[in-house]
Formats: sequence, structure tokens, C-alpha cells
Amino acid sequence: MNLPEPRAILTLLKPITWFPPMWAFACGSITGSETINQHLPIFFLGLLLTGPLVCASSQAVNDWYDRHVDAINEPDRPIPSGRIPGSWGLYIAIIWSLISLYAASYLGVIGFLATVLALVLAWLYSMPPIRFKNNGWIGNLACGVSYEGLAWITGATLLSGGSIPNKPSLLLAGLYSASAHGIMTLNDFKAIEGDRQMGVRSLPVQLGAKRAAQFSAAFMLIPQILVMILLSYWDKQGYTIVIGVLMMGQVFLLVDFLKKPIQKALFYSGFGVPLLVSGMMVAAFAVNSMELGS
Repeated sequence: MNLPEPRAILTLLKPITWFPPMWAFACGSITGSETINQHLPIFFLGLLLTGPLVCASSQAVNDWYDRHVDAINEPDRPIPSGRIPGSWGLYIAIIWSLISLYAASYLGVIGFLATVLALVLAWLYSMPPIRFKNNGWIGNLACGVSYEGLAWITGATLLSGGSIPNKPSLLLAGLYSASAHGIMTLNDFKAIEGDRQMGVRSLPVQLGAKRAAQFSAAFMLIPQILVMILLSYWDKQGYTIVIGVLMMGQVFLLVDFLKKPIQKALFYSGFGVPLLVSGMMVAAFAVNSMELGS
């Protein structure tokens, strides 16, 4: 019986993708508690769950159901290259999902239900016949809700002892979920040809590269503008200015991306997106300061 290589398993689980939901969970946690240091076990278990477990499960699921597309776009990926043989890609996705549920059982009912919802979205995103990712509008929305909004709200809820997050926290979770739609579109520019052949209607396939880039930029920028408006309304001008400066850096980098989206999407992911997610943390501390001041 052929077994997968340990390094191939790690590649399948894509550690580089674990950061966004872990970051969102941390941002939500900051809005939910003034004293995270008093809830460190819950905080670190939540980080473990959102990144190395649930997000990793979603990556394994996606690679299994994308193995035919990857054979065209990325033939060196673990499954099409044969480094993960047979049905081991599916087995790993199932095992990792079950481990995620087991870990979630230590976070109480709220943590467990949030994990179930995240895993359901992960499987439906990739698995036929539903396969959200076959439509870029729906698939990117599902990812945005799961990676950012759900992780944020879960962190806020768990770190506040099970209380419903306050209105500012919920608003920010929703807005940054919308911005994640644009971030997810960045990943689609590298796979246009394979997606077109396999019937995956990503935004670059539906709209063409340049229009998809424009929509991606709008999805990333407009929610941040609304965040700045809200922070100003909440009398948090200092935080608003910081996010504004971060947005200026994004706009500067977007100029090149909009001219050459296929060539510059990866570059913008590496240098522009970190400015956006830095603003998430700034906004989270703004909400935290509102609690401190109340």
C-alpha cells in the first residue's frame, strides 16, 4: 500500500493559507475581550482550530476535488503529481475534518457549532454537485464569510464568555468578509485557462482579467472606506487615519495590478493584502478601546 510523503501532506494542507482565519479570529478576540491574557487556553485553541485544523481541512478538500484542474494549472501539486497517491487526498480531508470537530468540542457549544458551519462551507465550496467555487461570485463569498466573518465572530463570542458580539464588532466582521471576496479573486488569475477548460466560472473567466481585477479592487477598497466612515462616526479618528494611510499604500500598489492583473496578482497578494489585514487589526483595537472607554 502506497502511503503519502509527510512533506507532501504538509504541502497539501497549505500552511501559508492558515494565516487569514487565524488573524480574523485574533481580531475578533480583541473586540470581545479586554483581557485576552486571562483566556489564553481558549485563545490558542481557537487559533489552532481556525488555521492548522479547519483551514487545513478546507485546503485538503479543495485539492482533492480540484485534482483534475490542478493537473492542468499546477501539475506539481501533491495529488496530480502522485506524491499523495490513490484516494489519500480524500482520506486526509476526512481525517483532518474529524480532528477539527474533536478539538472544537473543547470550545463549548458555540465553538463546536461554528466549526461545523465552517467545515460544511469548506466541503460545499469544493464538492460536487453544489461546488460553490464553480461560480466566482458565490464561491468567493462563501470563503469570505468562513475565513473572515465566521472566524472573527467566533473569536469575539468565545473571548467574551459566550456573549453576542457588540454591534461595532459585527459590522466590522461583515465588512471585512466582503473585502475577502476581493482577496479570493486574486487567487483566480493564475488558473484562468484550467478553470475555463474545467467549467469553473471564476470572475476572471466570467468577466475577463481586467474587469475581474477592477471588481477585486472594489471589493477590497469599498469595505475599508465604510470602516473608516464608521470609525469616524464612533469618534475614533486616530484609528481612521492609520487605516487611511494603509489604504493609500494599497491604492499605490493597485495601479500596477489593474494594468497587468495576471502578472501582478501574486505580487499584490504578497504586498497589498498585508496592508488590508493590518487595517483589520487596527479596527479591532478601535472597538476594543470603545469597550475600555465605556
